[in-house]
Amino acid sequence: MTTIASTRPTARIGSGLAFALLSAASFGMSGSLARPLLDAGWTAGSVVLVRIAIGAAAVLPFGLAALGGRWHLLRGAWTTVVLYGALGVATAQFCYFSAVQTMDVAPALLIEYTAPAAVVGWMWLAHGQRPGRLTVLGAVVAALGLVLVLDLFSGSDVDVRGIAWALAAMVGCVAYFVISADESSGLPPMTLAAGGLVVGGSLLGVLGLAGLMPLATSSSDLAYAGIAVAPWQALLALGIVTAAIAYTSGIAAGRRLGSRLASFVALAEVVVAVLWAWLLLDQLPGWIQALGGLLILAGVVAVKLGERTVDVPDAPVLT
Repeated sequence: MTTIASTRPTARIGSGLAFALLSAASFGMSGSLARPLLDAGWTAGSVVLVRIAIGAAAVLPFGLAALGGRWHLLRGAWTTVVLYGALGVATAQFCYFSAVQTMDVAPALLIEYTAPAAVVGWMWLAHGQRPGRLTVLGAVVAALGLVLVLDLFSGSDVDVRGIAWALAAMVGCVAYFVISADESSGLPPMTLAAGGLVVGGSLLGVLGLAGLMPLATSSSDLAYAGIAVAPWQALLALGIVTAAIAYTSGIAAGRRLGSRLASFVALAEVVVAVLWAWLLLDQLPGWIQALGGLLILAGVVAVKLGERTVDVPDAPVLT
């Protein structure tokens, strides 16, 4: 057992921060790229299926090369790969895209990104790592911020479906952070990313073929910042940038930083996503939602500061 503040060398943390910021910047574009597709008649299932399939095709050759013929590692970690693909990939992405189909990108992402506080809760329940007072205070502040993001005090209609989808995406996001940081399997980050994308894409494909996940597409052009774009261009960007690059760099960050710190740095995705939503979709949160977002960020920062001196294992495992 070691403290978070001293578990990893400075150089490893530096590269981990770089990977985490790259992952956040890549993931942050996904909601803004997906929303015009959804508005044009694509279903959330179709968008996420194509996105994950393109990402899997792009990453798989690199994942196999990183494995280097060590198939025993994959056989020994198949449950980790399946959980990562089912929860961290398929669940997180399908639920998030379902959320942005009925609500703006920024509120949906802010709800999903209560995940860092949920990660702390998971580590407490599953591994007995009891949070300190500052951590509890941060969780309370984040919860208040969530209430403001949902704009519950204005008397406006609340999209219950969108909120439910965003909360489900948060659960998948927790699994993504925890499993990404787990080095016990010995799988290279690129191999775990490839395996997770293949499993996630396959699961979504089965659900679509069985009729359990609606699949619909459209050939209509899309508009981003007043510029017409063909659907295949948006889908290619979703697959390469927001899936292949985002997941591989995210795992690399988790291995270097651990699930708590990686989930904290990933909050940069919220800022990037708001910026992309403004530039591409002309969406900006209202002042109450903006205040709520700041409280969520402040709360999660307090959660992370409260965990700096807590003893934790170097590689938390999802059990």
